[in-house]
Amino acid sequence: MSAASSSFHLLDERIQRFIWAEGWESLREAQEQAIPLLIKADRDVIVAAATAAGKTEAAFLPALTHLLQREEPGLIVYISPLKALINDQFGRLDRLCEQLDIHVWPWHGDIGATSKAKFLKQRQGVLLITPESLEALLCNRGTSIGAVFQRAAYFVVDELHAFIGSERGKQLQSLMHRVEVVLDRQVPRVGLSATLGDMSLAADFLRPGDGAEVAMVVSASSGSELRILVKGYEEPLAIEKNNKDEDAEAATPGLIAAHMFKSLRGSNNLVFPNSRREVERYTNLLNSLCEQQKVPQEFWPHHGSLSKEIRSESEAALKQKEVPATAICTNTLELGIDIGAVKRVVQIGAPPSVASLRQRLGRSGRRKGEPAILLGYCIQDAVDSRSGIETQLRLDLVQTVAMIFLLLEGWFEPPVTQGAHLSTLVQQVLSAIAQNGGATIGQLYALLCAPGTPFEGTTKEGFIDLVRHLGQKELIVQDSSGLLLHGPVGEKFVNHYTFYAAFAGDDEFRLVAGSRTLGTLPVSQMLTIGQRILFAGKTWIVESVDEQQKVIFVRHARGGAPPLFSGGVGRVHTKVRQRMRQLLESTEKVVFIDEVAQRFLEEARANFHLMNLHTEHLVDQGRELLVLTWLGDSANEALACFMRLRGFTAAPAGPGIEVMKGEKTVDNILDALLDAALSVPPTLAELLEGARNLEREKWDWALPPELLKKAYASLNLNIDEAQQWVVTHHAQVAGDTGN
Repeated sequence: MSAASSSFHLLDERIQRFIWAEGWESLREAQEQAIPLLIKADRDVIVAAATAAGKTEAAFLPALTHLLQREEPGLIVYISPLKALINDQFGRLDRLCEQLDIHVWPWHGDIGATSKAKFLKQRQGVLLITPESLEALLCNRGTSIGAVFQRAAYFVVDELHAFIGSERGKQLQSLMHRVEVVLDRQVPRVGLSATLGDMSLAADFLRPGDGAEVAMVVSASSGSELRILVKGYEEPLAIEKNNKDEDAEAATPGLIAAHMFKSLRGSNNLVFPNSRREVERYTNLLNSLCEQQKVPQEFWPHHGSLSKEIRSESEAALKQKEVPATAICTNTLELGIDIGAVKRVVQIGAPPSVASLRQRLGRSGRRKGEPAILLGYCIQDAVDSRSGIETQLRLDLVQTVAMIFLLLEGWFEPPVTQGAHLSTLVQQVLSAIAQNGGATIGQLYALLCAPGTPFEGTTKEGFIDLVRHLGQKELIVQDSSGLLLHGPVGEKFVNHYTFYAAFAGDDEFRLVAGSRTLGTLPVSQMLTIGQRILFAGKTWIVESVDEQQKVIFVRHARGGAPPLFSGGVGRVHTKVRQRMRQLLESTEKVVFIDEVAQRFLEEARANFHLMNLHTEHLVDQGRELLVLTWLGDSANEALACFMRLRGFTAAPAGPGIEVMKGEKTVDNILDALLDAALSVPPTLAELLEGARNLEREKWDWALPPELLKKAYASLNLNIDEAQQWVVTHHAQVAGDTGN
C-alpha cells in the first residue's frame, strides 16, 4: 500500500490485512476521500465516481471499520434497485466479512424464510435489501420495526441515480424516513452512483430538506479512450420489397445481426435494442447464425418479462470467464451487475436518453488500457415523394448523433424532481396503516406530507380529498374513533405480495381496428380522440381508449402525411432537440458515422434547407399543420394541450406538434397560438380536459380526478417552457405565412 495514503491507516487492522492480502497497490481516489467522511457514521455522504472506480468499497471499508470499533453491535442497511445486484454484492462482501466475523444477510423475494428468520433474531451485520422487501418488512413487522433497525448505523443506497425522480425513489425516501421516525433519530445515508449531474439535486434527494449538509465525494472520470461507430441501414421502399412480407421485414435486422455476429463473436458485449420484442428478434437471429455456423451459442436474452431461471442463466453465462457471451438486453443490464469486462456496447436505434447511453457505455472499457467502444445501428426508411418529415430529416439518425455529441460534451438529462408522486403517496398511506395497525388522518399527514417529509408538497386540503376518495374506493375505512383502517378492497391489495412495489409494470397498449388486433405499442404520452398514430407503416386515428384494459381502438386513416407519433422508447429532452436542430443547420462532418449514415445526414441537411426550416416553423402537410418547436416532449405535450383547449385536435409529434386543420385554416391555428401567448396559463383541469391515458403509475386509478391531473402534469408537462416558446416565437411563426 502506498505510503502516500492518508486514509488507509484509519481502517481496522483486519481490513488492512485483507487489502494487503488482495494485493492492492493503493486505494482509489473515491476511497481515499470517502473513508474519513464515513468512518464516524455522523453525516450523510454521496460518492459519485465512474463505473468500476471502487464505490462499493469506498462505502463499506469505513462502514465496516465503524461496526468493528463500536462497543455495541451495529447494522449496515444496503439498499439496491436490483436483486441481481444484491447477489453480486453478497459475493463481494461475504469473503471479507467472514474474516471480520460480520454476517452478510441478502434479503429479497428469492431468499428463503430460514435466512430471514436468522437475521430477525440477530439484527446486526450487513443487510442487503431491495425497497420492495424493505416495504414488506415495515408492513409485516408492524410495531416491532424499531427493534429490527435499532442498531442501524448507515443506509447505503446503491445506484442512486436509478431512484431520483421515480416512484420507486419516492417510496425509498418514505421508507427511510418512516424507519427514522420510529427510531426517533437520523440514520446516516450514503448514496453511491456513477451517473449524477447536478449534485445538489442528488443531495436533496438523499436528505430531503437538508441537502446542503450532505458531504460530496466526486471522483474524476478515468478518462479512458472512447471509440464510436454508427452504421446506417436503409429500409427499402414497400414497392421494392419482396412479396413475402416477413422476409422483407427481417431483411434489414438480418443484415444488422450478420454484422453483429461478425463483430461481437469471441468477446463479451451488451446489445441494447429498444424493446423486449426487439431483444427477442435479435437474440433469435444471432443464435440462428450460431447454429448455421455450427458454433456454440454466445448470445443470451435479458429483459424483465423473462422468468427468473432464464435471466439467471443469461447472467451466469456472462459472468463465467471461460466462454465469451453477449447479452441482448433492455435497461435491465444498465446498472452495475458485475458481468466482467464488456468489450463493446451496442445500441440499435436512438437510445432512450443521453443519461441512459452514458450509463450503458460505462460498462465498456473497464480493463486498464482498454478503450470503451460504442457500436450503433440506425435504420431509416428510403425516401420517396410520399415520405413524411421524419424520413426526410432522418430524425432517428440525427437524434442518435445529437445524443452522442451531448455525451461527449459531458451533458445528460437532469432527473425530473418536481413530480408529485401521488400514486406512491396512496401506497404509503396504506403501508403506514398496515405498519401501525391504523392511523388518524392527522398522524398520516404529519408522517408523510408535513414540511421535511417525502410528500411535503401535498396540501392539507389535497390530502383530505385524497383520503376521502380512498374511502370511496373502499381502500380505507374510518372507525367511530376516527382511526383509519384498511377497507375491504385495501385489505386485499395490502395482503398480496404485489403491493410492495411502488412502480407499475411495463405495460404496452393493444391497438385494435374493428375486430382485428394490430399489435402492441408503448405509449409515453397522453392520448386524445382524433389523434393520429403511426403503426406498422400505416396511419391510424384514435377512436377511443380503454384505459383499464390498455386498449386503443383505431380506424385506418387515408391520405395525409405520416404522423410522427409512434409510441417511442423514452421522453426526449429539449436540449437533445435543440442539438438536433444545430446538427441539421451545420455543415460539420461527423467522424464517427459510416458512409451510409453520412449520406443520411447529408440528405437530412439538404431537405432541412430546402424546406427553409432554418427560419420557418410551419410545415403544411395538407390536412395537418406541423408546428416545429424543437422542444422536448414535455413542452410539446403542454403546447398541444394549449391548442386542444382552443378547439383543435393536436398532439406532440417528434420535434413539434401536429394540428389537424379540419374546417380551420392555417390563420386560425396561428390566431390560437397568439391567443395562447397572450392568455394567462390555464388551470390543469382546463388544460387536461378530455385527455386519455393519464393513469401511468400503479395507484393513479385511486386518485381523485384533480389530483390525477396534478400528478400527471408534474411529471409530463412543461407548461412554462411551452408558454415561453409561444411568447418568443408567435410573431416569427406568423411571419412564416406572410401575416
